[in-house]
Amino acid sequence: MITAIIIASLTCLAFICNILIKPSVIIKGKSYGIYWIFPLIGAGLLLLTKVITPKQLVDGLTADTDINPIKILVLFLSLTLMSVLLDSAGFFRILASKALSVAKHSQWALFICLYLTVSVLTVFTSNDIIVLTFTPFICYFAHNAKIDPIPYLVGEFIAANTWSMALVIGNPTNIYLAGTAGINFGEYLTVMALPTLLTGITAFGALCLIFRKKLSAPMVAEQNEKPESDIPLMVIGVAHLGVCILLMAVSSWLSIPMWIVSAVCFISQYLCSFVYCLFSKKLMYVFESLKRAPVITVPFVLSMFTIVLALVNTGATETVRAYLLEGESVLKCGVSSFFASNLINNIPMSVLFSALVGEDKAAVYASVVGSNLGAFLTPVGALAGIMWTGLLKNHGIKLSFARFSYYGILVSIPALIAAIVGIYIVL
Repeated sequence: MITAIIIASLTCLAFICNILIKPSVIIKGKSYGIYWIFPLIGAGLLLLTKVITPKQLVDGLTADTDINPIKILVLFLSLTLMSVLLDSAGFFRILASKALSVAKHSQWALFICLYLTVSVLTVFTSNDIIVLTFTPFICYFAHNAKIDPIPYLVGEFIAANTWSMALVIGNPTNIYLAGTAGINFGEYLTVMALPTLLTGITAFGALCLIFRKKLSAPMVAEQNEKPESDIPLMVIGVAHLGVCILLMAVSSWLSIPMWIVSAVCFISQYLCSFVYCLFSKKLMYVFESLKRAPVITVPFVLSMFTIVLALVNTGATETVRAYLLEGESVLKCGVSSFFASNLINNIPMSVLFSALVGEDKAAVYASVVGSNLGAFLTPVGALAGIMWTGLLKNHGIKLSFARFSYYGILVSIPALIAAIVGIYIVL
């Protein structure tokens, strides 16, 4: 047990230092994330020291349960790639353009439109994709309109990581934690609808207070170029994503696992898109979308799963589990998962807490809250935060770790309180 704790602790420490110092490297002008390297090394050490055996690892990876990491990855990657192809077709750019045209010359109107657009899209797609898609557009528009992009960038990031709580598919951490307690699509929505609504309103109010002076300044709203789009490809993407969400909503009644639903819809979408693009000579849409698959998530998730499995098998998590589930489990799990996300990132935190909370549904919902809202306390809180801050640097936007955390504290603390209150009301 001691060996497992030492290796896990050193791995997490190295992971945090890696993110703070150099989360990615640039090779031939392209950025590659390297945050998965230390978790992979840690998992390898656990296998070499026989803290966990290859058989135990294989049994864990192939277990016939909803929290099988392979199934989670299939679900996550399928939904992500479906959203990516929609993005390639110009779907998100058109929606952002419409929001800007509604805003005209008012920063307040623009801020509200973007917040609402990002919030709605995040509910039905993926928070990571929305953040990475809208960020370049916001940077581009702010530069042309000669306004400060920070209110919109921060608002976008917070909206995406708040409203991602609404559906189980909004964040891979939701999927993993809900699977722990066997919570299906409908049951999850019934409980998380109110906490998400309260949190979204609270976060929006906090953002308005923080940026009220900047948003009161006038702007010149100019769109020099019409966003490129491909209508047939968008129709294919929206239709498949809509069917996918609908089938996942009733998957428990159909006795079909959500990961199978998402995988079939993903394959169907890409096959239909391939045929269309083949005849219209636009195959680059499909190939470019596949290249954007977040494949480095795979070694990261599998490595962290290995580390958590080793801690569980050696009994290292029992003391923490007993503390979290005794008494006010909602408050304890909500707060602890919120801060733990910023120590080890929200994906490994969710893997760890899935083992800690087990089938305690109240604790699971609280942990879901922590995994989503923890993303905007510091850039370490989520993979989206790590990628987002790197994207800002590429666009010449200065947002330091301290400034990010300053905004994060002002918004995330009241948002966390609102979410936990919402869970208490529902449960």
